[in-house]
Amino acid sequence: MGRLDVTAAFEGGAWERGLGKYQGETSMDTIGFIGLGIMGAPMAGHLLDAGYTVVASDHRSKPPADLVAEGLKTVSGHHAVARAADIIITMVPDTPEVADVLFGDSGVASGLTAGKLVIDMSSISPIETKEFATKINALGCDYLDAPVSGGEVGARAASLTIMVGGEEKAFERARPVFEKMGKNITLVGPNGVGQTTKVANQIVVALTIEAVAEALVFASKAGADPAKVRQALMGGLAASRILEVHGERMIKRSFAPGFRIELHQKDLNLALEGAKALGVALPNTSTTQQLFNSCAANGGAKEDHSALVRALEQMAGYEIGE
Repeated sequence: MGRLDVTAAFEGGAWERGLGKYQGETSMDTIGFIGLGIMGAPMAGHLLDAGYTVVASDHRSKPPADLVAEGLKTVSGHHAVARAADIIITMVPDTPEVADVLFGDSGVASGLTAGKLVIDMSSISPIETKEFATKINALGCDYLDAPVSGGEVGARAASLTIMVGGEEKAFERARPVFEKMGKNITLVGPNGVGQTTKVANQIVVALTIEAVAEALVFASKAGADPAKVRQALMGGLAASRILEVHGERMIKRSFAPGFRIELHQKDLNLALEGAKALGVALPNTSTTQQLFNSCAANGGAKEDHSALVRALEQMAGYEIGE
């Protein structure tokens, strides 16, 4: 349990060279997991619960104590994670962090050997994802971009939607791992298409949050009970997961992050940059980004994205429930 001396294990023969598993263990792939934050920690926990050997790095901070208690093994550096694991998963905030984890000093790429699989489950640039895949493929390894939707709730419930870009053989290898973390798992196309799908998802989520916020501010200022309005709308065509979860957050003023505004800003930036390159107009995405910008400018960057309602409340001079 706990810290694993990978070098000694390799040299001593207790760790099968290049396979990342102890002699006598099952043939399940050993998983390296980089990025044990709000989303990554419960995702890794599900893999441990399923019986996988999971290896993480103490490169910048110690892994969560509860995961170590469950059997998470720790090594020093991302390259050591790559050496120890068959499949390496990254789950970090943005494109530069993925680039650093994979290709920085002592990054994952420096620890890879042919036949391994790298899966990026972060939400990042589709264009740079294709470049990352090309570099990893050149090392004789497969690459999947597999961003997720469902937030902290979905991560904890193992009910994430997983949108995958890459080769089918790599997808089929990863499927048993994905099934421990999510429910709706789709190979949508080649490398980069998983990230493109996630950007599209974030457009829908952002605009739906904005619509729910507008509706509740309007109804509340008109004198209706927003909780009862939400309850009524949940029985009609306006019903949605956003109305259910984020509408409740708005009413209860519960803005501790599942998914931070600053991260949704990042995702909408990807959408708007992509739209410019493609010559596509995204007028409502642009407007919603400005509302997120307003929230961030007023100190709300680290609040849950449902706190977008604050920008509308500020313009209305009225807070839901007043």
